[in-house]
Amino acid sequence: MLKGILVAGIALALWSSGAMAKEKSSALGCAVDIKSKCGEVKPGEGRIRACVKEHMSEFSEPCQAKLANLAAVAQACTDDVKKACGDVKPRRGRIVACLKSALGNLSDACKDGVSEAISGAR
Repeated sequence: MLKGILVAGIALALWSSGAMAKEKSSALGCAVDIKSKCGEVKPGEGRIRACVKEHMSEFSEPCQAKLANLAAVAQACTDDVKKACGDVKPRRGRIVACLKSALGNLSDACKDGVSEAISGAR
C-alpha cells in the first residue's frame, strides 16, 4: 500500500494543474509531520507505513486529508501502475520516469481519481 501511495504521490506531483503550488505546499507540510513522528524509523518491510498508520491522528488536518486523497488515488490507480511500471525497481527516479511516460495511458478511473485529489473533491 505504501508503494501505491508513493506512486500516487509521484503521479500527483507530475500532473499539470493550476493547484500545483498548493499541492506542493500541502505535501511539504505532510512530509514535516511524517518526519517528526517517523523520521527515526528504518525504511523497509512496511515499517514507515506502520508508523504513519500509528500516528495518523497526530498529523495536521491538511496532512490527514492529503494522505486520504493519496490512498484513494492509489486504489484507483493500482492496476494502471502495475501494468505500466510493475516491473520497475524503485531506485534513482526509475518509477518517476516510468510514470511520466505512462501518464497519457492511465485509465479513466485513475485520471478521475488524480483530478479529484488535485481539486480537493475527495
